Amino acid sequence: MRVTKLEHYHRGWFVGNFEPAALKTEQFEVGILTHKKGEDWPCHYHTGYEINYLISGKIKMHDTILNAGDVFMLEPYEVADPEFLDDCTVVVVKTPSKPGDKYTAQCPN
Repeated sequence: MRVTKLEHYHRGWFVGNFEPAALKTEQFEVGILTHKKGEDWPCHYHTGYEINYLISGKIKMHDTILNAGDVFMLEPYEVADPEFLDDCTVVVVKTPSKPGDKYTAQCPN
């Protein structure tokens, strides 16, 4: 058994095709990410799927208010336009694992 701490990994990403990783794989990425209320996060998209579980906090995305307990998925090339209404903790699963697969985009509104 190996034991590490989440803070050992870059921004909370601990599974994927990058270093350091608890499990290195090209199939998917997993991270537990934190965002502060009002944090400026640019509109962006990925070329794969992104599945999110909002552990705590509140996010506005696509004119929808997401609350703790919500699962939301972004399709490939779908633009994310998050507004962090509270401090948030999110579990993110992306497939496949492609480091650098984050592209700045024009915000939808």
